[in-house]
Amino acid sequence: MAFKKALSSLIIALPAVLGLVVSPRATCPDGVNSAKNAQCCSLFQVREDLLENLFDDGCGDAAHGALRLVFHDAIGIDPQAGGGGADGSIATFNATELTFHANTGIDDVLDTLGPFLQKWSHVMTPGDFIQFAGALSLSVCAGAPQVKFVMGRPAPKAASPPDLVPEPFDSVQKILARFGSVGFSPEEVVALLSSHSVAGADDVDPSIPGTPFDITPDVFDTQIFIDVQLRGTLFPGTGGNQGEVQSPVRGTMRLQSDHLLARDSATNCIWQSFANNQKKMQTEFGAAVFKLSLLGQNAAALTDCSDLIPAPPPFTGSPSFPPSLSHTDVEQACATAAFPNLPTQPGPPLVVPPIPQADDS
Repeated sequence: MAFKKALSSLIIALPAVLGLVVSPRATCPDGVNSAKNAQCCSLFQVREDLLENLFDDGCGDAAHGALRLVFHDAIGIDPQAGGGGADGSIATFNATELTFHANTGIDDVLDTLGPFLQKWSHVMTPGDFIQFAGALSLSVCAGAPQVKFVMGRPAPKAASPPDLVPEPFDSVQKILARFGSVGFSPEEVVALLSSHSVAGADDVDPSIPGTPFDITPDVFDTQIFIDVQLRGTLFPGTGGNQGEVQSPVRGTMRLQSDHLLARDSATNCIWQSFANNQKKMQTEFGAAVFKLSLLGQNAAALTDCSDLIPAPPPFTGSPSFPPSLSHTDVEQACATAAFPNLPTQPGPPLVVPPIPQADDS
């Protein structure tokens, strides 16, 4: 009998010893969902609405816009100039912030997301909504990390000061200094630019809206770090636009800032390190974008609702050069390691189509 009691105690204690104890989840008032924190229950209805009615085209223009808004709102803070960071001021004080040149095109993003932000304004502050929508946007992009989300940001008090959002024609030194002023290292800056893997330009060349930055704009993969390192030979549209340099594949656009970061001695080896390392890209981007979402906020006062963010579809591809291009087209920049040898995709040279716009009928 004593042996049986001892064995029973061991069985009960074993999960704790092995670290397998699962914290109890709160059952939500709807009787269907549960969350690690009961305060997060109100977000399930918001999540379902966004996934079903905003991001219903998958990793497309609406998802790209939501992710872009995360950055343009959060970076609006500076130790000297002020600003609230990730507080939603870009939506609340849009009459001011949309006049900033760096926010050109954000009016279209707010036109798409704005009705949802207003619909759920009784549930979430603007700052929380923007960060929640951005986290959810990644959940529909294959290969993206499952990023953390916390809620409880207070309502914004004022517009961001001007000139805090980096521009595609800025120098590497200016970009690194801007991010450095709010605590981001060069490695974190390059990691954040992984977002360009699922992005495109609408206003750099207004004649060709939706021009992607790499050949796979609906997949969160390392292709952006490969394509930007290749020798540019053409412009997708008129050419000669501020902030644009030649790209290697017809139908894609290369931002001048990406081009320079891939070649500057301060960042070129960091850039190259992501080219064939999907896991590194996921891990470092996930950490950097969550850090971005905390700018200007008291992290200790926020509630972790990360368990509401679905896992994105897995990445099933592998790093490669676009069709007809190879290692000989690489503009080697890192002085301490060679660019990785990658296979070339089969087929004729690509012509990458534009990203369909969210307001297209």
